[in-house]
Amino acid sequence: MPTRHKTLFSYQCFVPYPEAAVPHSLQGSLSGLTFGVKDLFDVAGYPTGCGSPHMLALSGIKAANADVVDRLLAAGAQFSGKTHSDELAFSMVGKNVHFGIPVNGAAPDRVCGGSSSGSASAVSNNLCNFAIGTDTGGSVRAPASHCGLFGLRPTHGRVSLQGCMPLSPSLDTCGWFGRDAKTLVEVGCVLLGENTGPRPGRWRILVPRKILADVRPHVSPVFSGTLRQVAERLGAKIYQEDLTSVSLDEICNAFRYIQGYEAWLGLGDLVEEHQFQLGETVRERFAWSKTVTKSQYDAAMRVRAKFQQEIDTLLGADTLLVMPTMPDVAPLKTTPDNELDAYRFEAIRLLCVSGLSGCPQVTAPIMQIDGTPLGLSLLGPRNMDLALLSVACQVST
Repeated sequence: MPTRHKTLFSYQCFVPYPEAAVPHSLQGSLSGLTFGVKDLFDVAGYPTGCGSPHMLALSGIKAANADVVDRLLAAGAQFSGKTHSDELAFSMVGKNVHFGIPVNGAAPDRVCGGSSSGSASAVSNNLCNFAIGTDTGGSVRAPASHCGLFGLRPTHGRVSLQGCMPLSPSLDTCGWFGRDAKTLVEVGCVLLGENTGPRPGRWRILVPRKILADVRPHVSPVFSGTLRQVAERLGAKIYQEDLTSVSLDEICNAFRYIQGYEAWLGLGDLVEEHQFQLGETVRERFAWSKTVTKSQYDAAMRVRAKFQQEIDTLLGADTLLVMPTMPDVAPLKTTPDNELDAYRFEAIRLLCVSGLSGCPQVTAPIMQIDGTPLGLSLLGPRNMDLALLSVACQVST
C-alpha cells in the first residue's frame, strides 16, 4: 500500500487507521489501478467502523477480506485505504457528526452526498483510481452525481456483499465510482461476470412521465438538452410513459418501509444495547424505523413484487429509463439539516426506482448547472449491467 502522507488525510475521505499490509496480485486486468474501500467492508488487518465510533469499538481487527476486496486484489488492483461512511450508512448527505465531512473534489463548498461519501471524495480528489461503496437508497448514485463521477448501482444480488455490514439486505448492493466510464467497465468485468441476457441491437429511451413532471424548473432545460444528445448518440427514440400501475408515492413509501423495517431488524438491538450516541438525523431515522410493523413491511413487499413484475415487462431487453440522478446539484455545506432532509426525501423519488425494482442504474457526469456537476442516470434491464456500462461509455465520449 502506498505510503500515506498528511495530504492524503486532509481531504477527510480516508479513515486514518494505522497501516497494515494488504497484498495484491502483481498482474491482472486491474494492475496499475488503486482503489478505496468504504469502511463497511472488511479488510484484513483493519477494523470495520461503519461510520460509527460504537461499531469501531466493537469491531476488532478483521482476519479476512470481504469477498469483493479479495476479487479486486486478485485482479491486480492496489488497496489505497478505507474510506469514510455516513453513520451506519443510514444517510444520503455525506456529513458524519463523529468524523466530519469529506471534501467534494468537484465542488469543495458543497457536500459529497452519502453514505459512500469518502469513496466519492477519494476518487474525485484523484487519490485513487476507483473506490467501492454500498448503495441501498442511493449511496453510490447520489455522491457520484454530486462529485462529478461515474457510479454504478448493479443489479441487486449481482455482486457479493459477504464481509460487508448490512443495512437493508433486500435493498443493499455493492457499487463503485470512477472518473471515467472505462474504469467502471474494467471493474465491472471483474465483479459482474457475463451478462445473462441478449444485448439489444438498438435501445429504446423511456422518460418516466411523473418523474419528468417533478424535475425542478432550472434543471428541466439542462436535462432535456442532454436527453436529446444521448438519444442522437444511441440512435434511439424517446418515449414518455408512466412507469407502472403502481404510483410513485406507493413506490417511495414501500421503499421507506422496507428499508426502515430491515434496518431496525438488523441493527436495532445493537443501537439499543450499547446506547449508540447517534447524530440527530440518523437517530430520528432509526426511531422511525423502530415503529414500522411487520404488517406494514409485508404490505410494502407486496407493492414491491407488483412493481418489479411490471417494470421487468416494461423494460424488456431493450429499454433504458433516463432521468436526472438527483433533484439538483450538491447542496452547500452550510445548508441546514432540515433542508437537507427535505432534499433527501425529494431524491428518494428519483432513486427508489432502481432500489425497489432491483434493476441496475449507472450515473454519468454529463450535465452541469452553473459549472456544478449533476449526473444523468440510465436504468436498464435486470442483469444487463455490462451492456448498461457500455451505453455509459457511448454517451459520455
